[in-house]
Amino acid sequence: MKIAQEWLRSSLGYECRDLALLEAALTHRSAGGTHNERLEFLGDAVLNCVVAMLVFREFGAADEGDLSRLRATLVSGESLAVIASEIGLGDQLHLGSGELKSGGFRRKSILADGFEAVLGAIYLDGGFAAVAAAVERIFAPRLEALPSAAELKDPKTRLQEALQARSLPIPVYLVESISGQAHHQTFRVSCSSEALGISA
Repeated sequence: MKIAQEWLRSSLGYECRDLALLEAALTHRSAGGTHNERLEFLGDAVLNCVVAMLVFREFGAADEGDLSRLRATLVSGESLAVIASEIGLGDQLHLGSGELKSGGFRRKSILADGFEAVLGAIYLDGGFAAVAAAVERIFAPRLEALPSAAELKDPKTRLQEALQARSLPIPVYLVESISGQAHHQTFRVSCSSEALGISA
């Protein structure tokens, strides 16, 4: 646990007093015993709150929709997995033998969940100010690197906003086909606008 405590200090700038919390945060369900899922739940909520405060503070001109997109970009599973990988979280995780053999310490979902669990442990151990400082330490450079709020909008939203700005009706969308397994479907959608005379 001493190695994990040093890792936490160097990567997130926090020294955990309750090492049982840190151990639980770093233990995946596959390892058996006390695991990190409850801490992940708490860490997810705390992370969203702190990142919401950061984007609210940093992007004073952004509206609610833009702030939501900025926050979602920062706390996406993909983003959290990258952060967890950068700080070496995978090397600290306790996994069951099957998960370990299949490379679970590199699996994005396990890394993202583990990162949230560590934040949950920091919150319980040191309170809101401690976890806010750890989150800001990690996310401050990412705030500066974010694309503009307009660039974060999906193409459908950008098209609709452009049409509405010109007082034109929004396009009509039609699902042309659905393929793939129920849990991983691909949709083919057409979009047409009489006002613009286009269909795609």
